[in-house]
Amino acid sequence: MEYFKPQFLLGMTASPERTDGFDIFQLFDHNVAYEIRLQKAMEENLLCPFHYFGVTELTVDGQTIDDTTEFRYLISEQRVDHILKQANFYGYSGTRVKGLIFCSRKTEAEKLSLLFNERGYQTVALSGVNSQEERELAIERLEQEEREGGLDYIFTVDIFNEGVDIPQVNQVIMLRPTQSPIVFVQQLGRGLRKSPGKEYVVIIDFIGNYQKNFLIPIALSGERTYNKDTIRRYVAEGNRVIPGCSTIHFDAIAKQRIFASIDQMKGLRKLMKESYENLKYRLGRIPSLMDFYETGEMDPLLILAEYKTYPAFLAKVEQAYEMNQFTQQELYILEYFSRIVARGKRPHESMLLQALLENETIQIEDTEKKLQAEYGLTEQTESLTGAIGVLTGSFVSSDAERQKYSEIDMIQEHNGWKHTYVRASRFQEKLRHSAFRKQMEDLVALGTCQYKALDKMGQNRRGAFVLYEKYSRRDVCLLLNWGKDLSSTMYGMKRVGKDVAIFITYHKGTAEEGRSYAEGKPDYADSFLEGSSRLFLWESQIGKGPDSGYMKDVLEAEYKHLFIKKSDAEGTDFYYMGQVDILEVKAGQKKDNTGRMREISKVMVQLHDAVREELKAYLEA
Repeated sequence: MEYFKPQFLLGMTASPERTDGFDIFQLFDHNVAYEIRLQKAMEENLLCPFHYFGVTELTVDGQTIDDTTEFRYLISEQRVDHILKQANFYGYSGTRVKGLIFCSRKTEAEKLSLLFNERGYQTVALSGVNSQEERELAIERLEQEEREGGLDYIFTVDIFNEGVDIPQVNQVIMLRPTQSPIVFVQQLGRGLRKSPGKEYVVIIDFIGNYQKNFLIPIALSGERTYNKDTIRRYVAEGNRVIPGCSTIHFDAIAKQRIFASIDQMKGLRKLMKESYENLKYRLGRIPSLMDFYETGEMDPLLILAEYKTYPAFLAKVEQAYEMNQFTQQELYILEYFSRIVARGKRPHESMLLQALLENETIQIEDTEKKLQAEYGLTEQTESLTGAIGVLTGSFVSSDAERQKYSEIDMIQEHNGWKHTYVRASRFQEKLRHSAFRKQMEDLVALGTCQYKALDKMGQNRRGAFVLYEKYSRRDVCLLLNWGKDLSSTMYGMKRVGKDVAIFITYHKGTAEEGRSYAEGKPDYADSFLEGSSRLFLWESQIGKGPDSGYMKDVLEAEYKHLFIKKSDAEGTDFYYMGQVDILEVKAGQKKDNTGRMREISKVMVQLHDAVREELKAYLEA
């Protein structure tokens, strides 16, 4: 490339996002002429359809194979039995099997190949130590028509991920943990070449207790945001993810292992850095939060949740980035709006902030007209009053936050002009700082886009909320216009005015080792009535009987909102299940922490909207 001086240079690669940190985009001045990924290639019928089966790895002597499993378990007779049973069950397309088996280590591949051969199979193990001639001969034997003298399987380690063409491969078996979605797709791709007589390829992925199981649905779906709820939805919906006649299926235990991995999501900071570097190389500059959002890279809200502000993240991934260009007060402002405005649960704060960035004076009437014109929102006076409270920092209620954010000082009422606000002098001064202003504009743009994405779900909108979207307790306080963040005192239930919000964790506590969530919650009745997608059984806090003020608040509230999350491992956000009606309240008893029996209320509610089946199945699993 340095020697030749062409008038036009075209580069083609199957791996633009690399694992070696090399910036391939800079070789071509960051110009991407055309790009096609797995999903689109499947839609265009450029690849062979595949049937993916995520199956449970073996348990030997009570030990499930994981990232630290002893070698003797990996090459046990029981594991060979398990692999062959699944391989024969799921089968292949064609007259005989022509398979690739990806292993974690060279010794594992060699021993498993030997054990397969002892059972009548014809296999070889290849790794980086084998010559090109040895590899080519093995491929010829695998692809030959007759089985005599041929190969059923090639066991491989660290080769055949890329740069090799074996169109007749009709079965791919994965016996290693997924460490990278890039490598996963490369290995999957070994079977995606079309070949005469091959209608599809079977992918069998043995899923153990691996920390990075969450990378499997990311790789299969092409999802790059690492948004936990999006990944969970891919696992739950399976076949809807892949276009055409390809299919995805996880068995029940494998699905649970992936969900558990999504909850923990180990190594997130490393993944954020990799995503950042890929995007930076592609763009040829330091990306903004909006660049992440618009390109479908790492969810910018995950970055903000992990680092509190985008400058704090940049300081970690860019050695030359200077945090001291911001004052402490500027960082507090960025942190405050990263937590509230960037989430985009409603447009009011973003719209007011945008007006405040563009004009020294803003009128509430103009904002009301804009809300109606852009989003069809009417009678927004109460919500705009609450949004003004957010901009002045009065929304926070905890002592720690009040102390930190007490001098947000962005906006103030105009003397003598009703419903008119002006920039506070100190905020006016901060906006002269170009780096701070750029960060504020980025947050406002992100919040606006987040809300517009929600606004597209019009059929699921129920007042201020969208069905099955996720909201924190803080979001609920904001959207119900409670004026203050009361999340620190909102446990199972909170009533303010006409609204009551009920928060339920479906699987309370942590199941004991070796038990599923369902087995770990026999003392809790919070669950959907069997066979129903609208009737839900809920138990009040201990000590809150039918005649308590607690239950009186619930019963007398005009609007009863139900929020559910699967477990505490999911974080602080709950799915909005819509409004409910109370059908029945009965007295019950339950032991408190001291073992004493206390009164509770057993409540049956009816959802206004039947819950989506895939969400119900996920919560109950």
